[in-house]
Amino acid sequence: YRIGIRKIEIDSYIISFPSKKPLKNKIPYVKNIEYTDEQLILSLNVGEAEIENRVPDRIISLIEDKIRSQEYGGKAEHWNLLWQSEKKQHGNDLDPTKQLLDARWIKRGASRGQWIHGPQITKLFRVFEQIVLDEIIVPLDYKEMIFPKLVTWEVWEHSGHAKGVYPEIYYVCPPKTRDPEFWEEVIDHYKVTLEVPIDMIAGKIDKPIGGMCYAQCPPFWMFLKGETIADSSFPIKVFDRSGTSHRYESGGIHGIERVDEFHRIELVWCGTIQQVLDQSKKLQERYKRIFNDILELEWRTAWVTPWFMAQEGLTGLSEQKEVGTIDYEAMMPYRDDWLEFQNLSVNGDKYPGGFNVKSQSREQLWSGCSGIGLERWASALLAQKGLNIKDWPDTIQNMYGKMPEGIKFL
Repeated sequence: YRIGIRKIEIDSYIISFPSKKPLKNKIPYVKNIEYTDEQLILSLNVGEAEIENRVPDRIISLIEDKIRSQEYGGKAEHWNLLWQSEKKQHGNDLDPTKQLLDARWIKRGASRGQWIHGPQITKLFRVFEQIVLDEIIVPLDYKEMIFPKLVTWEVWEHSGHAKGVYPEIYYVCPPKTRDPEFWEEVIDHYKVTLEVPIDMIAGKIDKPIGGMCYAQCPPFWMFLKGETIADSSFPIKVFDRSGTSHRYESGGIHGIERVDEFHRIELVWCGTIQQVLDQSKKLQERYKRIFNDILELEWRTAWVTPWFMAQEGLTGLSEQKEVGTIDYEAMMPYRDDWLEFQNLSVNGDKYPGGFNVKSQSREQLWSGCSGIGLERWASALLAQKGLNIKDWPDTIQNMYGKMPEGIKFL
């Protein structure tokens, strides 16, 4: 005879947590949540299979994340000024988006939070790109790559974004089939009514496979996923400028400052802890020169703790005090307030760990990233200097050259 446990039956599985606030969320495998005397009491509906799959462990981690998130309270509460430039006299106090619209430099696109950029502002974007190439890419030896702009769930699972990205992404759903006969009624409906049958299409597309590019760097990590990298390759320094990023901003869209579709140069670096921190310092120096001496902005920097780090439990860990984000903010005279127009993040081991990337020497790997948004740079410069090229800094005037003639509308 063999003696052993054949089956596990669970009559009751209760977990309690100290919490300042109740939770109203529906949690998988939780049949009831009570809140009393600053205690959350969860009654779980789990069996042997869920125990073997460690479902209760993940429920505990989830609740702890939610409690931490309540305490964290958002990015603005974790803002510490690092440096601020001298106050400047600005030659403009108007909303740059309104000025751009009036001058016909931009027009609204067909989609929400989307702009069509005319020749004049597009040329300014190219000047910004050249500044980045001259001041950052070439001197610091970054190599250009092309990152995918359709991001699958697998990528976001590894990067950690799958824990909370859902309200802000544009989803991608493929057709159930490419068979023309399957789609014939949709085609015929449009030909007869001249209206796209949205509801009919909804029944013919598959479940979402992911979304459009949200944070630009995660798809890059599939290039390194599961690999052991030669020590001689570190620090890895790459950048991507190959396409648009998309975020559903809901009611938060405003002008060209906060949009659903935007253009960004993404810098990514990876190496030993010291290499990553050194690269961060070099970039900070480069940005300071650009914003002081080339764009001549009134700006400041602040140390902030991003939400994803709080979610991952990194907030307040002294051994990872260098992990976090520096926000770069420019004064917007027309509203006497600051605009975040640039950031630089040291992400710790989040991405190398999430994508199982190792070094030849087995030394711990960290990474960093920095997004350079062209619309944000333009908003900062034009808000302070205006659209008259003669009022722009000399370096920008010289790089820009002659103003291109726009399209004349009658």
